Amino acid sequence: MGSCTSKTVGLNARRKRWPLDGVRVRLTHRKEHARDCADCETKTGMLERIEREIELDGALDEAQRERLLEIANKCPVHHTLSSDIRIKTRLRADFTK
Repeated sequence: MGSCTSKTVGLNARRKRWPLDGVRVRLTHRKEHARDCADCETKTGMLERIEREIELDGALDEAQRERLLEIANKCPVHHTLSSDIRIKTRLRADFTK
């Protein structure tokens, strides 16, 4: 998610010719009890919590920074992790066929 965020923000800024000199993304991940989450619908079990901090280097104005934050939330990995995910796993006998 960090790499995707950085790349998405960087590509967009370059396309717009904005003075972005660098992007740093820090992620933390933890599990928390649903009952401790004030803004969650589910109140049972455990939830995954990802916190993301984005640092933008460069002479960007406040409007550009806000727009790049919006764009960061549109990176493909963020979309995937924010959606309702169902994973189906199956065992394949022979991968050479």
